[in-house]
Amino acid sequence: EAVAADWMLEFACYCLCRRFREGCAAEFQRWRDVAQALINGLSQIPTHQKKTVYLCQLLIRIAKGKNLECHFENDQRISPLESALSFWTLLEREEIKLEKLHEDIRRLIQIQIIAVHMENAYFKEAAEVLERLFTDSESDQPLRVKLATVIKSKDPYVPLLQSFSYNLLISKIKSYIELFMKENETNFLIQAATKQVDSKGLGAIALQNKTVDVNENNKRNLETKQRFVLSVILLRGMLGQKLTTSTFCIFKFWLSYGCLNSLQNMEKHGDALSCGRRRQRWTYKEDLALKSGVREFGVGNWAKILLHGDFNNRTSVMLKDRWRTL
Repeated sequence: EAVAADWMLEFACYCLCRRFREGCAAEFQRWRDVAQALINGLSQIPTHQKKTVYLCQLLIRIAKGKNLECHFENDQRISPLESALSFWTLLEREEIKLEKLHEDIRRLIQIQIIAVHMENAYFKEAAEVLERLFTDSESDQPLRVKLATVIKSKDPYVPLLQSFSYNLLISKIKSYIELFMKENETNFLIQAATKQVDSKGLGAIALQNKTVDVNENNKRNLETKQRFVLSVILLRGMLGQKLTTSTFCIFKFWLSYGCLNSLQNMEKHGDALSCGRRRQRWTYKEDLALKSGVREFGVGNWAKILLHGDFNNRTSVMLKDRWRTL
């Protein structure tokens, strides 16, 4: 069981990296649930799996980096990116040597933690984050001074933040992922999957996109259901707990033939459960759009302002309430 779990975690991490690299949000969320369930099932992290676990946790947090309403730590002041930074620090320690790419990613995460707070007009929180992130070391001092100046300006669109953008951070992490995937092509399940593809004469892309009609072969249907029952038994024995929604996700990739349509509903709602459901705060950009709209159409013409402005899932009533607040 330990060996099988080991293979599964490496395979889940590999798939998570691939989906992150491809920018496929739905598939990334699916493999995020698989990886997280496997990690939660570990009583302790084996030494040889530390890098795999840290990378999974890093990617999960980076994917939610701009959502300040989502929390991964008990301390709700800690944003997803600040949580990601702690895992990046752990990941760096698992490397044989530090490269320039590591330093670039560290700086980009630090800068984007500040930038995301400023984009949401959380200037006070940005200043508090700055105090937590940077020490008094000489190497940190120049960047700390620059970021302190940026926070005082209350302008999230200054050249410094634009030069070290979120897109650049994603690009650098994808470069790191490429190296990781090359190192882990020898994983047993990856090799087994590759042999299966080759034996059927299918290309890798065709296998990923192939949809099998559940009615085309009754024998295949039966085998799928038998495999499902077996996987449930193994899962319960391996994790020693009742089968919950999160742990059920581990075997979702075994059920790709579609015999359980209820899995689709779980995918739709799983992401909402992973984050808090607090009211969405107004961003600095939305406030600017609201002020511009009032100047152009006048107070009270909320429907017109909503139509012409760039707002994130707002209503005209929300615009009116926000204007009153401003």
